[in-house]
Amino acid sequence: MQTLDWIILSITLLTIVGYGTYQTRGSKNVQDYLKGGNSSKWWTIGLSVMATQASAITFLSTPGQAFNDGMGFVQFYFGLPIAMVVICMVFIPLYHRLKVYTAYEFLENRFDLKTRTLTAILFLIQRGLAAGITIFAPAIILSVVLGWNLLLLNVIIGILVIIYTVSGGTRAVNVTQKHQMVVIFTGMVVAFVLIVNKLPENITFSNALDIAGASGKMDILDFSFDLNNRYTFWSGIIGGTFLMLSYFGTDQSQVQRYLSGKSVKEMQLGLLFNGIFKVPMQFFILLVGVMVFVFYQFNKAPVNFNPVATEIVLDSQYANDFKTLQNEQDALYENKQALIADFIANKNEASILGVAQANIQNDSIRNRAKVLIDKAGEAKQVKVESNDKDYVFIHFILNNLPRGLIGLLLAVILSAAMSSTSSELNALASTTTIDLYKRNTPEKSETEMVKVSRWFTLAWGILAILVACVANLAENLIQLVNIIGSIFYGNVLGIFLLAFFFKAIKGHAVFIAALITQVIVIGLFLLNEFEIINLPFLWLNFVGCVIVMLIAHIIQGFIKQNA
Repeated sequence: MQTLDWIILSITLLTIVGYGTYQTRGSKNVQDYLKGGNSSKWWTIGLSVMATQASAITFLSTPGQAFNDGMGFVQFYFGLPIAMVVICMVFIPLYHRLKVYTAYEFLENRFDLKTRTLTAILFLIQRGLAAGITIFAPAIILSVVLGWNLLLLNVIIGILVIIYTVSGGTRAVNVTQKHQMVVIFTGMVVAFVLIVNKLPENITFSNALDIAGASGKMDILDFSFDLNNRYTFWSGIIGGTFLMLSYFGTDQSQVQRYLSGKSVKEMQLGLLFNGIFKVPMQFFILLVGVMVFVFYQFNKAPVNFNPVATEIVLDSQYANDFKTLQNEQDALYENKQALIADFIANKNEASILGVAQANIQNDSIRNRAKVLIDKAGEAKQVKVESNDKDYVFIHFILNNLPRGLIGLLLAVILSAAMSSTSSELNALASTTTIDLYKRNTPEKSETEMVKVSRWFTLAWGILAILVACVANLAENLIQLVNIIGSIFYGNVLGIFLLAFFFKAIKGHAVFIAALITQVIVIGLFLLNEFEIINLPFLWLNFVGCVIVMLIAHIIQGFIKQNA
C-alpha cells in the first residue's frame, strides 16, 4: 500500500458515507425511513438488489473459487432468472396490494401472529449471523495480507456502515449502493483488463482460454446427478431456484429493496434487471479468477496464498518438508513453460495435455502443503487457515497491480462489504421494529417509530460487529453464507408458498410444521457434515420447502378430522 492507494481508498469510502448521510438526512416518518418514501426508480432497485447480494465475499471468494475449481460455480445462479419471474408475478403484486413494510406482515393476515413472529425470528437469526460474516470476510483477509489489526478492521467497517444506515434508513442504503456498484464494476473491469495485459505478448485471450480449458477450468455445465458434486446444472436449476425464491421473495434484506419502488412496474423492472444481469456478472467475476489461474501459469505462485499460514509452517518442525514442496512446484513450473511454449507454437495437443497433467500435480503439491500447515498449526496450538481460496485474488492484487489501482480494488472489496451489510442492518431493524416491537406495543407516533428504528439499526450494527469479532473461517466464505441461508430459507419459502397457494391450510398447522421442519433441516445438515448421509447444502432449500408443506398438510388434515 503506497500513499496514492491510501488516498484513493480513503476518498472513495468517505465520499460514499458522506454522500449517503447528506442526501438522506432528516427522515421524519416511518414511510420515508423504512420504505424510502416509495420513490425508487427501477434502475436504483436493480442496482440495490445486486449490491445487496454482491458482498465482499463475492469479490474475494468467487475468483478464488474459479482459480481452484473453474467456472462450474456459475451453475449455482441458474435458478435466479426463474425466481425473478415468479416473484414479479406472485410476490410483488401481493406485497404492494397489502402495503406491507415487511414480508412477514403478510403472514399474520394470512395465518396468525405466532406464524408471523416465528418466520420473522428465523429471518433475524440467519440474517444477523450473515451480517457479521459480511463484515468479517474482508476484515480477516485484509488483516492477514496487509498486517492490519482484525478487530480494528471489523469495528471500522461496521461503524462506516452504521453511520449512514442509522442516519438515512432505506433511502440511504439505496442511494449509496448505486455508487458502490459503480466502484465495484469499475474495479473488476480494470482488474480483468490488467490481468489479460500481464500475460505474455504471444498469449492471446483465446490461448488463455485454451490453457484454462485444458485444466478443466472452463467446464461450465455439469448435467450429472452426482450428489458428491455440489454445483451441477440440476442443483442450480432446482436448489438454486428455491434458494433464490426464498432469498429475493422472503428475505427482508431483499424485499425491502424493491418495496421502496414507486410502483409495481418499477419494482418488477428492477428485479428483472437483476435476473438478466446477475448471471453474466457472476460469470465475469469467475472469469477473472480463471484469468488469475492463467496468469500463474506464466508467473510463479506460492504453494499457499495465505501468508500467515506459510509463515507458521516455515517456523515449525515441518519447514524442510514445506520447502521441498516449494522446490517441487518450482520444477513443475519450469516444465510447464516448455509445454505451453510448444502448444502456442505448434498447437500440439500432447503439450496441452501435459500442461493439464502438470496442474493436477500442482494441485497435489498444494494439498500436501495444506496438510503440513494444519500439522504446524496443531503443533503450535494456533488456529491457522490452510485453505487459501479466499486469499488468491487479494494476493494477486497486492503483488501485481500498480500504485493507485491497489487502493481502487481494496475500495471495491470494502464497498461491497458496506453495501451488503447496510442492507442487512436496514432489514434487521425494519423486521424488529415492525414485526416485533410495533406489533406488541401500544401505538407510537411517527417520530417515536423512526427513533426506535434508528436504535434497532444501531443495536444490530453493534451485534454484527460482535459476530464478526468471534467468527471463524469456513472452507470458503461464499459457501458459508449460502450454507447459513440454506438451513433456514427452504422452511421460510415453504411457509410463504402455503400462504399463497393453499388456502385450506391454517396458521396453527403451519406454525407446528415450521418448528418440526427447522429441526429436521438442521439435523440433515449435521448428518451431512458428519458424513452419515450425502446431501449437499444447496438441496436443503428444496428439501426444507417440501417438508414444511407436507407436514402442514398432514397436520391440517389431522386437525380437520378431529374437529
